[in-house]
Amino acid sequence: MDGIAPIIIITVVLALIFDFINGANDAANSISTIVATRVLSPAKAVVWAAFFNFAALWIFQSTEVSKTMSKGVIDASVVDGDNYFIFCSLVGAIIWGWICTRFGLPISISHTLIGGLIGPALVKAGPDALLWFEPDHKGIGWIGIFILLAPIIGLFTAYTLQIITLWIFRRTRPGKVDGFFQVMQLVSSAAFSLGHGSNDAQKTAGIIILLLASAGHASIDAPPQWVFYACYTVIGLGTLIGGWKVVKTMGHNLTPLKPMGGFCAETAGAITLFGTAAMGIPASTTHTITGSIMGVGAAKRVSAVRWSVVTKIMWAWILTIPAAMIMSGLIYYIVSFFV
Repeated sequence: MDGIAPIIIITVVLALIFDFINGANDAANSISTIVATRVLSPAKAVVWAAFFNFAALWIFQSTEVSKTMSKGVIDASVVDGDNYFIFCSLVGAIIWGWICTRFGLPISISHTLIGGLIGPALVKAGPDALLWFEPDHKGIGWIGIFILLAPIIGLFTAYTLQIITLWIFRRTRPGKVDGFFQVMQLVSSAAFSLGHGSNDAQKTAGIIILLLASAGHASIDAPPQWVFYACYTVIGLGTLIGGWKVVKTMGHNLTPLKPMGGFCAETAGAITLFGTAAMGIPASTTHTITGSIMGVGAAKRVSAVRWSVVTKIMWAWILTIPAAMIMSGLIYYIVSFFV
């Protein structure tokens, strides 16, 4: 990185720290069901999930999510020549992400990043800097729609899968069913981890690419490949460390799970994430798997879902973008007086 300003290097490192926190918080999304059903121990589950988070780099070649983050949330020209813009965005996102991880709230870490971008953009250029509905499903408007749709899609997909599998195996001995789905859950957990890697690692990559492009060190349309390798590696390491308080909330507190339910939830989540990644929409893995777990519980009976826990999680979702936006905007406003 010869010739690159120190603040750029510091911000790249900060982005990778954010990516690590993302992996640590979202470890719950990748392993909660497989741990809750006791198919794998937490230690083995995080290794399994971390491997497939990183493997997504080769399995999914699309980089549409990173393009959305780099030029589909705010007007990229607002960042040009401003080396502190992305730095403040990340600091605001990290603060809110750390608070929620500290208290075991399974928020969408990726949406803290979107809020982190919006805050400085509003301070610097006002509402005109925001992109709402752009072609190819880019823009804050599309992201907002899928904040609502992702858990609903996950819920109904998981509900449908659970009903179908219950009917198919209705005459099979329960012990045999559990044994079969313990094996199948390894496949569904791997699929969900691939979806997580293909979606969330690209969000951080998009921010780094925007930073480098604004300083004249890269092109948004032809980004350097080392950015993707770094982001996929770091998010895998974050998953390996894991966020154990969040694992408890997601894997045990929402609804009791058996291997069949775990398989249906993970498969529904993976289907949703594959679809949104292909469309370039930075959907929340947290929202998706939460909705999927709820769908499995609702297929048994509505009372099987612990709605008090769901309410707590939903408040964290609602507050995420505004909280990160306020934090990053305030930080940028203060920093602007000194640079």
